[in-house]
Amino acid sequence: MTKEECFYLGRIVSKFSFKGEVLIKLDTDEPESYLEMESVFVEYDNNLVPFFIERSSLQKSNLLRVKFEEVDSEEDAEDLMKCDLYLPLNLLPELSEDQFYFHEIIGFKVEDELYGTVGTLTGVNDTTTQALFEIEKDGKQVLIPMNDQFLLKVDKKNKTIHVKTPEGLIDLYL
Repeated sequence: MTKEECFYLGRIVSKFSFKGEVLIKLDTDEPESYLEMESVFVEYDNNLVPFFIERSSLQKSNLLRVKFEEVDSEEDAEDLMKCDLYLPLNLLPELSEDQFYFHEIIGFKVEDELYGTVGTLTGVNDTTTQALFEIEKDGKQVLIPMNDQFLLKVDKKNKTIHVKTPEGLIDLYL
C-alpha cells in the first residue's frame, strides 16, 4: 500500500496510559465514523505499516483513544509518537454531488466568472486559517481562498471548478 492509494486520517499526538494506549488527532469533521476501524496504516520509517486495533473510543471531541495490538507499554507507544495514520481511499465515505475531497479535485480546471480560465488546480493548502486553492497558470501560482463566497460550483463530470473572485485578485498573481 502506498500513500497515493490512501488518505490522511490523523496523527498520534500523545500516550494515554502505561498500557500502550495512544491518542490520535483525527483530521475529520466526523470522528465517530472511525470508531469501528479494525486497522490503520501507520507511517513508520517512511513506510506504511498496518497496525491492528484492539479497541478505540472517542476522547474529547476529535481525539481517538486507541489500543493497538502488540503495543503494550509506554515505551512501545513512545515509539509511535508523531506518526501519521492513513486508510485506503476506498474507505472514504461517499459525498454528495456538491461536496468533494481535496485529492479528488487535483487536476481540475478552474474557471472564474469574470476572468475566464484561471488555470489547473495543483493542490489545496489547508495549513492556513483558510484553505486555499493552489492553481498553476503559465508557470505561476495563483491562490484563491476556498470559501462559499467564491466557490460557485464543482463540476466533477467535466473536471471544472467555477469560482467568482473579487475583481483584481487573480491579476495580483499574473
